[in-house]
Amino acid sequence: MKFKEVNIKNRRATFDYAITDTYTAGIVLTGTEIKSIRQGKASLVDTFCYINDGEVWVKNMYVAEYFYGTYNNHTERRDRKLLLNRKEIAALSKDTASPGFTIVPLRLFISQKGYAKLVIGVARGKKEYDKRQSIKERDDKRELARAMMK
Repeated sequence: MKFKEVNIKNRRATFDYAITDTYTAGIVLTGTEIKSIRQGKASLVDTFCYINDGEVWVKNMYVAEYFYGTYNNHTERRDRKLLLNRKEIAALSKDTASPGFTIVPLRLFISQKGYAKLVIGVARGKKEYDKRQSIKERDDKRELARAMMK
């Protein structure tokens, strides 16, 4: 069974943070949530992850209410549990224990089997001069691409 290509990115994450390590996690969702995600109606803006009692949760992830959902519809910005194994959770908690590091969602997609997956990254916040460097590199790539097209 072929599913519609869903690839929702958090573009701000790579601009605001330096990503050191990435993990792919499953998400615990209700029926109307997965239907909205398959339609591409989700956003990772202002989203972050936290660890609570040995479980990883994603907070403030927006999933639009399903149009055909009745009283069973979900709330748009609820906390959702991420599915990772114990070793990955231990590594995440160890990495985020040091100051300046956080867990940031990078990409939401539908796997080959039809499951919603979230790519999360251990990140350190960038300083203002790091952001200027990122802007300069992006502009240089754009100029190079324009030069190659001519």
